[in-house]
Amino acid sequence: MELIVQILMLFIVVNCIFKLSFWKWWQALIFALLCAGCIVAGYPLAILQSKTQIADYLQNAKAMQNAAILVTIESMVCFGFCFAALGSLFGKKASQWVKALFWYPGLLIFPVLFYVLTQTIFALPGITFSAIANNLAIIILAVLPLLSYSIKRLIPENELRLEVHFLVSLFVCILGLITTVNGNVAYAVASEPINTKATMLSVGLFLLMFLAGIAVHKLRWIIFRKKQRKTK
Repeated sequence: MELIVQILMLFIVVNCIFKLSFWKWWQALIFALLCAGCIVAGYPLAILQSKTQIADYLQNAKAMQNAAILVTIESMVCFGFCFAALGSLFGKKASQWVKALFWYPGLLIFPVLFYVLTQTIFALPGITFSAIANNLAIIILAVLPLLSYSIKRLIPENELRLEVHFLVSLFVCILGLITTVNGNVAYAVASEPINTKATMLSVGLFLLMFLAGIAVHKLRWIIFRKKQRKTK
């Protein structure tokens, strides 16, 4: 179960990076600074946690169901932004609530960062807590804007980035529901050990198809631009 939760957290971070790619670089830097500040401010609470407490929380059905609600709500907000932003790209005037969706970067990134902080503290027992928090904050401050800028350079077309943002949000929503219901539904299948090989194969297939889709789209775009130059 913990492995699936970690995969869910990974795609939450990816989704946040794609959302930041629609912002300007200094706006992404401000958000990264806020994330770094939360890490530094939250490390006194993180050092009070233990591996057993976190493992118990991830196995708590009630807590996971509450988390499923938050994951679903955030995914719905991302869906709304994708549809609204796509309409504005085709000339539809953006309303105030659309602008509000644009400035929503995703709040689930903060508990994910807190989890990363606790796991880093567990993995580095010989280093002071403040040093771990400060170094992790510096890494987040540098990596978030850099990755968002790299995504924007790799996929310059807003339409394609919106499509990928929608697909990742959909994957987060589905994976969040699968992860958190924990068998407490009428149609639940018989419990069995997690098939790690099948899970990693699914994630690898998703990433492979994702990269293949980007490559095909960029190739079609290059061919389209060449045809346009010839017609001029």
